[in-house]
Amino acid sequence: MLWHSSESGDNESMNTLWLSVDRNQRERPSGEDAIARAASILRAGGLVAFPTETVYGLGGNALEASSVARIFAAKRRPSWDPIIVHIAGASEDNQMLSALVTEIPDAARRLMAAFWPGPLTLLLPRSTAVPDAVTAGRPLVGIRMPAHRVAFELIQQAGVPIAAPSANLFSHTSPTTAEHVLHDLDGRIDAILDAGPTQHGVESTVLDPCRTPMLIYRPGAVTAEQIRAVGGEVEVQQTTVSSEAPAALPSPGVGIRHYAPRARVVLVEGLPANVAAAAVEHAGRKVGVMLPSGWPSDGLGDAELFEWGRWHVPDELAARLYAGLRDLDAQGCEVIVCPLPPPHGIGTAVRDRLQKAAWGEKDGSGRS
Repeated sequence: MLWHSSESGDNESMNTLWLSVDRNQRERPSGEDAIARAASILRAGGLVAFPTETVYGLGGNALEASSVARIFAAKRRPSWDPIIVHIAGASEDNQMLSALVTEIPDAARRLMAAFWPGPLTLLLPRSTAVPDAVTAGRPLVGIRMPAHRVAFELIQQAGVPIAAPSANLFSHTSPTTAEHVLHDLDGRIDAILDAGPTQHGVESTVLDPCRTPMLIYRPGAVTAEQIRAVGGEVEVQQTTVSSEAPAALPSPGVGIRHYAPRARVVLVEGLPANVAAAAVEHAGRKVGVMLPSGWPSDGLGDAELFEWGRWHVPDELAARLYAGLRDLDAQGCEVIVCPLPPPHGIGTAVRDRLQKAAWGEKDGSGRS
């Protein structure tokens, strides 16, 4: 366990406790102690960043308005952007779930049985126990049950549902390691629970199962095809962005520019020649390239390269997406060129995140 501290500017400075657990050796006493300490902080109203199978989340007691308010302050997140509540325990007759929602449609029950624990968030009618800030005052609350063993055990030990958006400053690139969290939130939160890199690398799928057809607000690792096979007809909301602050968003991760590095993100359709052309176009600036494994580096000049993963394995591209954007940012790149993967499976989620990260460039899509 290590202590870190820093001045946090507009937020009260605090010491951020670093807690480590080896998720492959959960029987180690140090791991048990780390999770127990983190759970104690959550019960006391504090904030803990913790790993899930998607990205690291910034957790606080979802039933305490003061804890939820601290999440928004630490992230500098606007009040119109709702956050997801994480639960643990048996999927059927789950006490945390029953305290949070008033109704569960049949399609939602089928999806829970198929994909919980896992990276699927369901928007369900909220109970009066849910603070308004969690849902931005809207009638549906996003609920998910994480599959990551450390996250699951942390929630169980805390004994309360945990509100947890991604553990980064608002609109910045999401964190997939504890080090990423530290970069954004050191001195702004109580603790970081480190259990290594996350698995999927993009946030959960967010689905409204109360509509007909059901609607995916944010694509993720659970795909439309998988949802359709279990729950019935479903549509995917097209990626939309706006420069105006809404009264309240219907779902986390939609609306304005999100997931963005400091560098300008330039998107091209997925061909090596298109990547090279975009790199040449911006040769007067420091360029970084998210380069799929095996793609030629000829014609990329002095560009900084991040080996992104195999193009035909979109799970690899998703898992390494945010790490690559952060890595090229850290190298001082002013422009990051990135090919868009095909819109199939988790590739749809990768495209969604990149389009939001690139919003505001040229034609509004970030494409060169």
